[in-house]
Amino acid sequence: MSTTLTGALVGAVLGFAAMLFGFWGFLLVALMMGVGALIGRVMSGELDLRAVAGAFTGRKTSS
Repeated sequence: MSTTLTGALVGAVLGFAAMLFGFWGFLLVALMMGVGALIGRVMSGELDLRAVAGAFTGRKTSS
């Protein structure tokens, strides 16, 4: 799936959420989409949470 199509689908989902549930529903759907994307990256091995935590605590550099 191309990034343009993915962006269009995300926009459509958020647009429908805004129409159906109002502002707070829109924010909740956007938050859950972000959490889902984060979990997907962790499960596929594209994101290492230990490295992210180490960068925030100052134990490791981001480079």
